[in-house]
Amino acid sequence: MFFLHYILPILIFIGLGLFAGISLSIVSTVFAVPKNEKLIQVSDALPGINCGACGYSGCDEYAKKILDGDPINLCTPGGDSVASELGKILDREFEDVVEKVAFVRCTGSPQISDKKYEYSGTLSCAGAAALYGGHGDCAYKCLGYGDCVSSCIFDAIHIVDNIAVIDREKCTGCISCVNECPKGIIGMKEGASTVFIACANRQNAKEVRKICKQGCIACGRCVRECKSEAITINDNLANIDYDKCTNCGKCTEVCPVKCIKLDI
Repeated sequence: MFFLHYILPILIFIGLGLFAGISLSIVSTVFAVPKNEKLIQVSDALPGINCGACGYSGCDEYAKKILDGDPINLCTPGGDSVASELGKILDREFEDVVEKVAFVRCTGSPQISDKKYEYSGTLSCAGAAALYGGHGDCAYKCLGYGDCVSSCIFDAIHIVDNIAVIDREKCTGCISCVNECPKGIIGMKEGASTVFIACANRQNAKEVRKICKQGCIACGRCVRECKSEAITINDNLANIDYDKCTNCGKCTEVCPVKCIKLDI
């Protein structure tokens, strides 16, 4: 009776476990999907941060697209070293990576632009933006709670005087901060470009003057000064065509409100 009630059930349980394990091993071997060694090598060569700077949802998708023939120089965080490694793996000619760097379209520190109310909610940009678009007088103002800082794994962005500031030496162009900013005021430009418009306000000059000392007033002086015709005024805001810009810096000298900056 002891054997039937205690030992036999244990033996049956062990036997079923062994049977299930052996069956699973056989099935996994017979129906195993062949591994693509090149895909594994390409995936391992990519940074694995899934930032989306390459234009795809993540590194794994980009790795598949590379094997399908996509360029090997789209990973800006990985830079030339990753592109070189991919070239060796796939026996392709090296393709130079165009380095990118982020910039912030705002200089609205407390001395430059005021607040329309005191915010006491969740201390995040997303939380502040959800309440009437944010507490700044300017609807395009940096909210300064550092959602972008938290998203940057390279420690390339910090809050200085309530405004996000990019450290171009550390920035890899991964666009994580761009995706995180609820105000959409972080842009990307080629790393070689040093000039940028530190304003995103598209209101008319009269309204801008009321709320910000350094907001673009679309006066057009930068347009007239630029010999390479790289600057245009669109929807009350100056814009730089980086394909034409020579980084001469003349526009920064004539801007009356100093919203055109040299990122050096």
